[in-house]
Amino acid sequence: MINQLCFRYYRQKIKVSLYCGFMLSASIALGQKAYLASESFNPSPRNEERVRLAFYNVENLFDYFDDSLTIDEQFLPRGDHYWTKARYTEKQNKLAKTILAMGGWDAPELIGFCEIENRYVLESLTQFTQLKALGYQIIHKDSPDARGIDVAAIYRPDKLKLLNYEYYQLSFPFDSTSRTRDILHAVMELPNQDTLHFFVNHWPSKFGGEFETQPKRMFAADFVRAKADSLLKINPNTHIVITGDFNDEPEEESMLKGLAVNTDINTLKPTDLFNMMFDLRFVTGTHSFENKWGILDQFIVSGNLLMKKSKTRIFNKTAQIFDMDFLIMEGATGARRPFRTYQGPKYIGGYSDHLPIIMDLILDR
Repeated sequence: MINQLCFRYYRQKIKVSLYCGFMLSASIALGQKAYLASESFNPSPRNEERVRLAFYNVENLFDYFDDSLTIDEQFLPRGDHYWTKARYTEKQNKLAKTILAMGGWDAPELIGFCEIENRYVLESLTQFTQLKALGYQIIHKDSPDARGIDVAAIYRPDKLKLLNYEYYQLSFPFDSTSRTRDILHAVMELPNQDTLHFFVNHWPSKFGGEFETQPKRMFAADFVRAKADSLLKINPNTHIVITGDFNDEPEEESMLKGLAVNTDINTLKPTDLFNMMFDLRFVTGTHSFENKWGILDQFIVSGNLLMKKSKTRIFNKTAQIFDMDFLIMEGATGARRPFRTYQGPKYIGGYSDHLPIIMDLILDR
């Protein structure tokens, strides 16, 4: 896969034309250099029938109202971050711009999110920005996380049908008082009548120490692997995509032992799990900490999605990190990092401290 990677720089303006019942034209003037993690990204129309999947950690997408049940005091008009309606609206419009740009010529059909405060912020994003014409539907449930941040998804009902969804609450037997984000399991019918199982994760962070918090990420990994195994045992051709912010790198224990991913595509079996980001780990990243890039946001897929004869399969056998230049900023030292909303307590008006990831499925009838 590394041979397929490239650093491409180009200048262009992308005019995104979208149709969902009626036409929406949104001119996105990027006018900057762009770097893509994989050369499979192509802003031209898709020749085959495809479905584009995406995941985006949107960094503290809070509304500006006080919720007495969560720790959201920082994100209030009189809070530490002075989180006003104007700042909230600006961030929503920037996220909508990113989602449109992620689609190239057609917005992604299915997007997983994390760091969502509630359903209201998703309604604002899908109904009061340029995304409205696409008719995105929302999958969301409040999680027990102390800060009130959740995982969620939006999908285009003109392309996908939601068959079922479930949220799994993680209860750590070794720390009964700890609360974290639920795991979303959405079951979608694709346009070719195949079924896709889509898991959205936001595993416990390393705050408090990497060693001390590692058992929680291993517990989450074991839990998700067990869910995948139960599906593949019933039907070895079950199509599974596991995505999210795992707060671990592709080469860490939760990935290699917990999820037990196969890292060699040449020995891949249909019932294996394969990490699409594994070969990107030394090339690029989705998140920067202390000027070091890492890949916390990942796609893990069932091996059957990488088989040539599969009716539903991954385009070019690649996933991509979407880091157009408008999502990037340069620090005082010249180091590049995601253009985030806040730098510490200082408002800088960016997008997120994470970059989105995208992946296409080719569909045969």
